[in-house]
Amino acid sequence: MKISRGARLIVLGTLLVITDQAIKYLVKTNMQLGEQIYVLGDWFRLCFVENEGMAFGMKFGGAVGKFLLSLFRIVLFGALCWWISSLNRRNKAPTGVLVGLTLITAGALGNIIDCLFYGLIWDYAPFMFGRVVDMFYFPLIHNSAGEVIFFSPVFNFADSCVTVGAFYLLIFHWKFFLKDDKSGKEEK
Repeated sequence: MKISRGARLIVLGTLLVITDQAIKYLVKTNMQLGEQIYVLGDWFRLCFVENEGMAFGMKFGGAVGKFLLSLFRIVLFGALCWWISSLNRRNKAPTGVLVGLTLITAGALGNIIDCLFYGLIWDYAPFMFGRVVDMFYFPLIHNSAGEVIFFSPVFNFADSCVTVGAFYLLIFHWKFFLKDDKSGKEEK
């Protein structure tokens, strides 16, 4: 039995989201907020933080901003799903492009789940007002006073999926997006 490319992409996306949610659940249930576990010396730690807003802990306009951010994430997720499905159905993209977009989409969904449901599940906020669980911390370079001067953000597996997917597309499939852009201009 041959599994279609679309089915393989769905399986990949599902596995990525399950991995993300499993890691977050383990951190949330086995660590205290702010707790750090040194994994590899000083340069890789598990550090349990909750992100109330956007990337790197930035906030966006209080409760209204949080609602709009959650709504934007949902719309963007839907648009990405439609785009992947459209490219796959019309066989207009190499598998690598679809994999990169699936990584980004799965990462987005992992963080959407946190925002939508974690407040309800962990009983601290209403629907759409949950916080994203972050845990990976790589304080790579310190100054003489011991302060982190390079790579202080704490991030999660979903963030990694988005980042890896975006860099993968930029490095290996940028020509596809140029070709797609040029073909659109030629048709006008």
